[in-house]
Amino acid sequence: MADLTNKEIENILSKVVDIYTEQDIVSSNIINDINIDGDKIQVNIELNYPANSYHAILSKTITDTLAKNGINHVSVDIKTKIVKYIVQKGVDVLPEVKNIIAIASGKGGVGKSTTAVNLALALQMEGAKIAILDADIYGPSQPRMLGVSKVKPESTAEGKLLPILGHGIQSMSIGYLVDEDNPMIWRGPMVTQALEQMLRDTLWRGIDYMIIDLPPGTGDTQLTLSQKIPVSGSVIVTTPQDIALIDAKKGLKMFEKVNIPILGIVENMSLHICSECGHQEAIFGTGGGETMAADANVEFLGALPLEMDIRTDVDEGTPTVIKDPEGRISEIYKEIAKKVSAKLTQQSRATNAFPSITIE
Repeated sequence: MADLTNKEIENILSKVVDIYTEQDIVSSNIINDINIDGDKIQVNIELNYPANSYHAILSKTITDTLAKNGINHVSVDIKTKIVKYIVQKGVDVLPEVKNIIAIASGKGGVGKSTTAVNLALALQMEGAKIAILDADIYGPSQPRMLGVSKVKPESTAEGKLLPILGHGIQSMSIGYLVDEDNPMIWRGPMVTQALEQMLRDTLWRGIDYMIIDLPPGTGDTQLTLSQKIPVSGSVIVTTPQDIALIDAKKGLKMFEKVNIPILGIVENMSLHICSECGHQEAIFGTGGGETMAADANVEFLGALPLEMDIRTDVDEGTPTVIKDPEGRISEIYKEIAKKVSAKLTQQSRATNAFPSITIE
């Protein structure tokens, strides 16, 4: 065929849509460059969200699209570059943490912490560097879920705490600092101070996404989060049950009022499948999370069934994404992780506070 130009190839590739950002790969500016060497074409892609499990699919879509136009000698290279996105105005950023995503629920018992830890591990599996901050001072659960509840953090000479590593994730929790059986009998100001100290006095290193596991409700911790912690986005966790949805909507409204973007809604316990007979039953109702997402005009990220393994895996300190990384439940968590991080790329990127100035 006649000699091709980069523009002609771009016109063809404008028909290729990234299924997670829902934008074509040309207008979304993820094509780094196109190299033409005779009849050989090299397409270099740079995604701004972690999606290791999507690379092969996207690469095949690109090569198939070009092949339909008679271009058969194509190689595709996909890399990932995660950048910072804007946060609330007037909040000090963390130099070693690019983005913070808050995982919230209106009420307890909906599987928020389980979602938080599996989402964190799924993001790591997709290629990001992850930390998790357990902000539930009264009921910290991440140390046990990460299988490191007996570990105590060390500190540096400067008084910084070193994060605890669990399954490769950097983590911090009040659960590392007090005995598991001791109740935290603290008033609100002490709780918010502890949260800030854990966030800013921990020596985080090279984090793409920090997941904050919030306590249920819309109280002091959530207010501190909105006023003093640089949050890039939030995820609401609910069940299909009407009572859970009422409280989840309050959490969603709270984030809207404090101008923290809502990246989407996750529905837990959507369907129970009997392990003995296979009978399916919607114990907590059906479609509640999806309807809530549609009403609020936010993304429905996915639904997880009511399964015993999801609960026992975190109790054992090996969350499902680690214990069964290729299983059906892990695939759901990985899909949610890609949707969350891709949704974040639709926001404005953070810029340096001061322009670089050159004096000649």
